[in-house]
Amino acid sequence: MGDTGLRKPGEFCWFNMLTPKPAQAREFFGALLGWTYVDTGLGHSVLVDGHAVGALHDLADPKTPKGTPPLIGLMVKVQSAEDAAEKVRALGGQATPPFDIGGAGRMSVCHDPNGAEFDVWEPRSLQGTDVDADAPGAPTWFEAMTTDVDRAAKFYAALFGWKARSAGSVHRMFEHGGKLMAGARPCALEGALAHWATYFAVKDADEIARGAIERRAQVFAPVTGVKGTRSCGIRSPQGVPFHVMERGD
Repeated sequence: MGDTGLRKPGEFCWFNMLTPKPAQAREFFGALLGWTYVDTGLGHSVLVDGHAVGALHDLADPKTPKGTPPLIGLMVKVQSAEDAAEKVRALGGQATPPFDIGGAGRMSVCHDPNGAEFDVWEPRSLQGTDVDADAPGAPTWFEAMTTDVDRAAKFYAALFGWKARSAGSVHRMFEHGGKLMAGARPCALEGALAHWATYFAVKDADEIARGAIERRAQVFAPVTGVKGTRSCGIRSPQGVPFHVMERGD
C-alpha cells in the first residue's frame, strides 16, 4: 500500500487542474483514470475511491491570470502560509502575500529559484487528501523538472526539510518523514521552463497510453522504466500535461 492518511506538513496534499473545456476534461479523465466528481459550485472536486484528491477548474475563469496554460498545480501543506512564503523569499524564490480561500484554508502562490511554481497550503476546513497513493487514479509521485537540480534540491531541503539523495548522476530523490515522496531531474526538452510534474497511479502504463491515444490524447513521453515504476507522459485532448506511473502488483 502507498501513502495513506491525511498528508502532513511538508507533503503534497492537493492538486488543482486548470483546463479548457472542463466538461470534456472530466469525461476524459473519468474514462482514463476512473475519476469521479462532485460539483462544488467553484469547480469540481476530483474523487478517487471516494476520497477527494484535488479539483478541476475552468481555465477560462476570469480570475485565472491571462496567458496561463493548461496545467496541474500542486499544493504543499504547511503550518503557516505566512512563515512559508517569507521563507521562500529568503531562499531566493518568489511568493505572493498569503490569502484566504473562504474558510477552506490560506495559501500563497510560490516559485522556486529556477521558476517552478507550487502553492503552500495552510489548511482550515480543507485538510487535503488522505487517499492511498497507490490507488488507481491517485496522485502517487511528484517530480521537479528543473533547470538546476542541485539548486532545486537545496531550496526544497531548506524550505520543507526534505532530504535529498542522489539517484544517478543528475537525478535526486526527496525523502520526508522517512519515505520517498518526490524527485528532481533536468527538464527533458531543451528550452522548457522549470515545473512540477504530477504522476497518477495506474495498474498498466501501456494500457493507459493506448487508452489515451484512443481518446485523442498525445503521449509525449513513451512508456519507460521497470515493473512497478514504469511511467509515461500524456497531454490530454484539452492540453493538460500529466504522467502516469505503475503502482501495486
